[in-house]
Amino acid sequence: MNKVIAIANQKGGVGKTTTAINLAASLAATKRKTLLIDLDPQGNATTAAGIQPEKIKTLYAHYFEKATIKECIQTSPDNYDVISGGEDLIALEVAIRNDGNQGFLSSSLKPVEDFYDYTIIDTPPTLNQLTIEALFCASGTLIPLQCEYYSLEGVTGLMKTIETLSSKSMTSNRVLGIVRTMVDMRNNLAKEVSGELEKHFPALVFNTLIPRNVKLAEAPSHGISGIKYMPNSYGAKAYLALAGELIRRIEYV
Repeated sequence: MNKVIAIANQKGGVGKTTTAINLAASLAATKRKTLLIDLDPQGNATTAAGIQPEKIKTLYAHYFEKATIKECIQTSPDNYDVISGGEDLIALEVAIRNDGNQGFLSSSLKPVEDFYDYTIIDTPPTLNQLTIEALFCASGTLIPLQCEYYSLEGVTGLMKTIETLSSKSMTSNRVLGIVRTMVDMRNNLAKEVSGELEKHFPALVFNTLIPRNVKLAEAPSHGISGIKYMPNSYGAKAYLALAGELIRRIEYV
């Protein structure tokens, strides 16, 4: 059964796209068929996945130009599939809202949902209609969090949104966990915030820490994940460990 996971945080700069890319690559490395959906109009996940600009066909083409969902799918060098993002998703967001077409993403994925083991959705860094579509479609949400105090506020807001959607029976989505990203434990603030997270969300915080890592930052410019770019780096090993922890949480419960 396809596990649809939204990577979401209402705050930008927390490693959301880096997590989406490297988690998709890590899951693909375990021989699980994986689809990455870039729902961010910035299209950073698409670039980092190595999709050539001339091949990009976003969900805009599916909505307005009647392209099939299969026609929107490309394959990355890391052997996971990608539905690209781009600026035309801004128009898609407006159309979905104006047309009252909530649930568009869920219905669009039905023709391919049985082909994949995992679908990872990279969301915009704001709670707009595209993010709501991702939360509506997903069976679980992963929240990347940089260990800073302002980041904690975004987590609480997002969790309340998911609870609201679930309480109204609009989705079966639940928070799968919180991933601490760009961690430098030499920093006292990082230690303090990390401890607060473990104290307040003991069942949700993943054990795996994603370190602040140069190789993870360099990889997108080469159009590949950190897993492929430098597999022995601390960052790559951390995301492989995170994938293993996620698999245990989802598949072995």
